Amino acid sequence: MEQRRINLALQGGGAHGAFTWGVLDRLLDETWLDFAAISGTSAGAMNGAALQAGLAAAKGRSGRRAARENMAHIWSEIGQVSDSRVVRWLHSFFPTPRSMERVTEVFSPFAWFENLTRLFSPYDYGPFYANPLRIVLKTLPYPKLGQESPTKIFVNATNVRTGLPRVFSGAEVTVDAVLASACLPTIYRAVEIHDPATGQVEEYWDGGYSGNPSLWPLYEPDLPRDIVIVNINPMRREAVPHTPAEIADRVNEISFNAALLSELRAINFVKRLHAEGRLQGGRVMKNVLVHMIMDDALMNDLNARSKVMPDPGMLTRMFEAGQAAAHDFIENHADDIGRRDSTDLSSIFLPPAPGG
Repeated sequence: MEQRRINLALQGGGAHGAFTWGVLDRLLDETWLDFAAISGTSAGAMNGAALQAGLAAAKGRSGRRAARENMAHIWSEIGQVSDSRVVRWLHSFFPTPRSMERVTEVFSPFAWFENLTRLFSPYDYGPFYANPLRIVLKTLPYPKLGQESPTKIFVNATNVRTGLPRVFSGAEVTVDAVLASACLPTIYRAVEIHDPATGQVEEYWDGGYSGNPSLWPLYEPDLPRDIVIVNINPMRREAVPHTPAEIADRVNEISFNAALLSELRAINFVKRLHAEGRLQGGRVMKNVLVHMIMDDALMNDLNARSKVMPDPGMLTRMFEAGQAAAHDFIENHADDIGRRDSTDLSSIFLPPAPGG
């Protein structure tokens, strides 16, 4: 296989980010595939920054091995934090269809914690507050985030004051920038980072509110046309939610997909202009090639609350599903890279069929 370059766009979604870990782990097997740039949000930012730091630490296979170690460290640490003896005990006796998952969620400390966030703010914890993700990122085997490398890195966070996205790049991608990108405001305090554009310290929340992930940094002329999006929020759900929990879950998914869908709609519009020959002369908009790696069947079988319940069994399931999805992508679409889209964007924006 001839050497090819792609850009990676990594969605956020809490514990579901272990799916992206599996995808990236599998893609690292393909030595003919180079990663030109990575844009990530929230869990996607953690995976992306860990991947880029590992690749930057060494060349060739050693860099790929370092990237794997970084990502494995993140999810191993997160799994240890969330390891619930009650959940593991129940799983040892019962299979885990969706009905059983709902039972075990009740016993998860993360489920209790989610209920507490409705009553308490992270600012109520006073001197006892700490962001557990900080130590996870600080103890990476290859911890130098954002260092100069052939692979560019972009991390998206949301400015609390303006509601606008801020994309950190290069040396700006520090531990604080990644924590800002993954800062769910009901769980973590806003992360303070100096903004050279305003000359003041700004506070940031999760990047998913403004770009999940942001695609536009990947349009730079020196980057390849191919953007591989790793989706961990389902693009579509057929079932209409009825219970309060189901409604809240679907609202969460829609809000965290909104910015991505807006960018995909713009890309689709530019593609139509290119196809109709209406972009002539002057500076021509880049006609990017879009690919997606996802498992909507799996994501439809989960709910948004499982994003904050990263028990080791679920993380393993997500990792293995990500590996399988990436393997299918390589098997079916490797030849599309550099040549054509493997995702039909127009089909995403078509109205549902009657009776569908």
